[in-house]
Amino acid sequence: MPNTAVATPEQGQELAPCRASDETLELLLTRRSTVAGSMSEPGPDAGQLRTILTAAARVPDHRKLAPFRFIVLQGEARAKAGEALAGASRADHPDFPQERIDFEGARFTRAPVVVAVVSSVKDDGKTPEWEQVLCSGAVCQNMIIAASASGFAAQWLTEWYAFDRRVLDALGLTQDERIAGFVYMGTATETPLERPRPDLDALITEFRA
Repeated sequence: MPNTAVATPEQGQELAPCRASDETLELLLTRRSTVAGSMSEPGPDAGQLRTILTAAARVPDHRKLAPFRFIVLQGEARAKAGEALAGASRADHPDFPQERIDFEGARFTRAPVVVAVVSSVKDDGKTPEWEQVLCSGAVCQNMIIAASASGFAAQWLTEWYAFDRRVLDALGLTQDERIAGFVYMGTATETPLERPRPDLDALITEFRA
């Protein structure tokens, strides 16, 4: 397991404008999500999770608004939070068998650590909402990369409960907040396989004067 006790810079400290790193490029070019259901213990410990969240929060952020926050679910709290999922499923689908209700209630227990990334747009009258939403997406991406670099499998999910008001209320979100993603982290129990990737040439156009 890599040492995640990495020093962070002090405010005003001079920083390198770039860091050539073949290792970083290799990680970005080969990173693969692991299905949450294919994770087990151990997950990040307190120190490792602190480093992962610190890296996640280090994103482009116009006007330094930090339009996001984290809700950490681990231990028994995962099952407690899952009660909201089970309740919503039971209310919406009274025909569901108990096995399905139990499945929905256990979604957060699929991995040792789950972090809800909450998009909290700030109305400063200047910064577009879209920029702030994109900032939260960058947080999720940074988090799964940092988890991988820390030696853990990770998956960024939303699924239905990210959009269910009853679940959001149970997690303590305000009416103006949304879930950018639930990031599941743990140890892979299966080796993920490479999936199809987009044809890069089909995505690139060059503007010409």
